[in-house]
Amino acid sequence: MNTTRIPAAEITGPYGALVKRFSKKLLGRVPEPLGVYWHNRPVLKATMGLGAKAQKWDACDPSLKSFAHMAVAAQIGCSWCLDFGYFQAFNEHLDIDKAREVPRWREATVFTPLERSVMGYAEAMTQTPPTVTNEMFAELLEQLGNAAMVELTAFIAISNMNARGNVALGIESEGYADSCELKPLQTPGLRSLA
Repeated sequence: MNTTRIPAAEITGPYGALVKRFSKKLLGRVPEPLGVYWHNRPVLKATMGLGAKAQKWDACDPSLKSFAHMAVAAQIGCSWCLDFGYFQAFNEHLDIDKAREVPRWREATVFTPLERSVMGYAEAMTQTPPTVTNEMFAELLEQLGNAAMVELTAFIAISNMNARGNVALGIESEGYADSCELKPLQTPGLRSLA
């Protein structure tokens, strides 16, 4: 286990048993962030609920959302989000060779122009203050359409919330990608996820 800034709480009670059982079934273990967020269950429930709802959105291509999420995580420096995002991409049968290159997408040659635009947009939204331009937005809107653009934007915003929260709380990679024997992520500037 990692050393978080707030130690993980013991997950107890009927709701805790349900959460632990679901986590173990889905992931093989209880993720460390769950114990940290357990200190404030209304926050945990809201965060998990929003994440579960966002996973059901279907106006935007799942690969584009996955790449956007990982681009946010790489820029913020959330090793947990990158590790878990890579694990999720594997389990959702997305292009793993592309997913592992997201942290260095500008140098990688595997991405389409649309994928590059999405990751550039994700990074522009993540800057403080955001650096999204009218031209950048219009280019993506033309390719994706209104519904997918709204969804992508909201997904990137949620990714920012989660990544920034994890970094601030000291939550780091737990080796989800390793459990699937995935090739290491290309993570310049972050501690190795291998």
